[in-house]
Amino acid sequence: MPLRALAVLFFALPAFAADPPSRKPVVVTDAALKLHAEALVIDGHNDLPWELRRKDGGASFREIDLLRPQKNLHTDIPRLKKGGIGAQFWSAYVPVDTAKKGVAVKTTLEQIDTIHRMVKEYPNDFEMAYGTADIERIRKNGKIASLIGIEGGHSIDNSLGSLRALYRLGVRYMTLTHSESLDWADSATDAPKCGGLSPFGEQVIAEMNAIGMLVDLSHVSPECMKATLKVTKAPVIFSHSSARSVADHPRNVPDDVLKLVKANNGVVMVNFYSGFVVPEGARAMRKMFEVGRELKKKFPDDDAKYREAMLAWQKDNAYPNGTVHTVVDHIEHIIKVAGIDHVGLGSDFDGITKLPDQLEDVSTYPVITQEMLNRGYRPEEIKKMLGGNLMRVFRDAEAVAGKK
Repeated sequence: MPLRALAVLFFALPAFAADPPSRKPVVVTDAALKLHAEALVIDGHNDLPWELRRKDGGASFREIDLLRPQKNLHTDIPRLKKGGIGAQFWSAYVPVDTAKKGVAVKTTLEQIDTIHRMVKEYPNDFEMAYGTADIERIRKNGKIASLIGIEGGHSIDNSLGSLRALYRLGVRYMTLTHSESLDWADSATDAPKCGGLSPFGEQVIAEMNAIGMLVDLSHVSPECMKATLKVTKAPVIFSHSSARSVADHPRNVPDDVLKLVKANNGVVMVNFYSGFVVPEGARAMRKMFEVGRELKKKFPDDDAKYREAMLAWQKDNAYPNGTVHTVVDHIEHIIKVAGIDHVGLGSDFDGITKLPDQLEDVSTYPVITQEMLNRGYRPEEIKKMLGGNLMRVFRDAEAVAGKK
């Protein structure tokens, strides 16, 4: 979920110490590295494709070579390898205003094309995956299995035909909304339009179940979460969401929904964005989407004034970075409420502007493995969190669709 349009200047704001001194930096041991290397590590959400569109002339790979370190990105191939990533869902995100302009499907297709071209550009490191068998085969061959998710139902333009076509192009999950409510599904960060999920929304869920596309409930309202969980025949995912009881932001998952996710056999993949995982950040960022919309209305054609106004608001709402401990607090809370089988990782790298200490880029996943060991979790439990749970959910969705 790219927040750069709303928070591009947060890097310039002062950092704070979010955790008490007793929570020292995590030191990664050889034992943790060995365990991490044995695991299938899956990240549910990375926004690199949109950053390539913004910074590399539509992903020409002339300006940005992912084989080289990219100091202005969270992601490149050397750091992905250091982080031990086995499978990555790349987000084919497009802004919600593309729907208002009538170009949402077109722009989504361009972003899907970017992902395919990126994988083709680096064939020794990436390979497209379309299901769980592909993920296992590709990882066994030492490459990173690359999958596609679309971030917001505006990308299908109210068309089940578009949904099916996107599946044929490789899309394996759809986030039902992004920052604004649709006429068939309500967003967590906008006024409701349909009381959760409309009858057409129920048709969308049924079609996703039928074709084997994972239903992603990140960004949707609690009412939409509950309505979807009532009608879906397959387990759901939250590709990049955290625990609302730990940090009270509407983008996070309430405890009553976590219990429903357990009953559904789904998985919540924890987001790393400081504004969603740090309690002070969640309070500060609660109005971010609303403020951004209001400022866009005020300065519809003046991007410089819009950014200046956003910066002023951000300075008034500065908050701590947090640390890796903060993110593991969310993982641990989800485990306590829903169980070890229902948590995973969905970093949101390259879609966010502020990250906890020791989780600055895609090289840092082993730090989470170490902290889980430090908290007494067994290796088999940590492997579930790192990717095993997502694989189970994906297999179940394939089975519901009759694809396995």
